[in-house]
Amino acid sequence: MHTMKKTDTKVNADLQKFIAKFEPNKFKVLARGIEIRGNSDLHRSITFAKELIERLKLNLTVHHSAEMASYGGFEVLHPSN
Repeated sequence: MHTMKKTDTKVNADLQKFIAKFEPNKFKVLARGIEIRGNSDLHRSITFAKELIERLKLNLTVHHSAEMASYGGFEVLHPSN
């Protein structure tokens, strides 16, 4: 059974802080972060995500592509070890 907000051991502390503040409606846990989906205003969401990461001084980056934009998605990733 899955809950709406996933917080498992793979999600690092910075990512957990980001999820708590950004409050994404839909996201998928990835190996190095999360993919946020279903954003109706993608530019605004990406800008807000980048500002939040900077303001909270989180070790995360935002990645997006044309393919992800087609379904209103972008990724928030932590650096690989």
